[in-house]
Amino acid sequence: MPSLWTAVAGDRPVADKHDDPGHITWRWKDGALDKKIWYYAKLLRKKATMISLDVAPYFYALSENYGSPEEDYLLAYEEGRLPQSAKQVYEALLNEGALNTIDLRRAAKLANAKESEFNKALEVLQSDFKILPIGVSDAGAWKYSFIYEIVPRHYPDLSERARKIGEREARAKLAQLYFESVGAAQENDVNKLFGWKKELTARTIVGLIEKRMLVESEHPKQKGKWFALPRLSK
Repeated sequence: MPSLWTAVAGDRPVADKHDDPGHITWRWKDGALDKKIWYYAKLLRKKATMISLDVAPYFYALSENYGSPEEDYLLAYEEGRLPQSAKQVYEALLNEGALNTIDLRRAAKLANAKESEFNKALEVLQSDFKILPIGVSDAGAWKYSFIYEIVPRHYPDLSERARKIGEREARAKLAQLYFESVGAAQENDVNKLFGWKKELTARTIVGLIEKRMLVESEHPKQKGKWFALPRLSK
């Protein structure tokens, strides 16, 4: 997938040295968190992802949110889709407003919990479009921590914009954008990226082929069935 680091620093591993000039990408990202120029959170495969605000509603349309931030998370919790720790984190933000990571952990009564449990809660909530980082604080020993907020307060119109988008339309749009980003991929690549059920991915790809947005193709070096943009298969 396209990477801000690669675009700025070149196709090389992220540098360990903090004085590497490529690390300016982190300062750019941090400085833009509150500007609402993109949607940023741990989303695709629970990795840090930047999404155009025009595309964010298509992701949101596939999330487990139905327009009621005070009730959606409770339904997810009761159905076993939201861990107890994630419920506590969400409720802390819902009741107290935006909090930095240090204060959030304390407010969620997870100060004594394992670091991995707290971080997992943050990932689960971000991947389902329930919370997102909206800034950076100098709190903590490292003088660096994210400030989190619930999504409906930071992007109050997102739910309404997503309401008009059906799940089939959303999957088709996101798959199309993925192929436009990478050119060619296999069905399993789409599954791994978005986490969809195999039959839904297969149906989505068939739909894009019928609309002549994709064609079956052969990879010059790798075996298996590939799908590509029509202009790349010639």
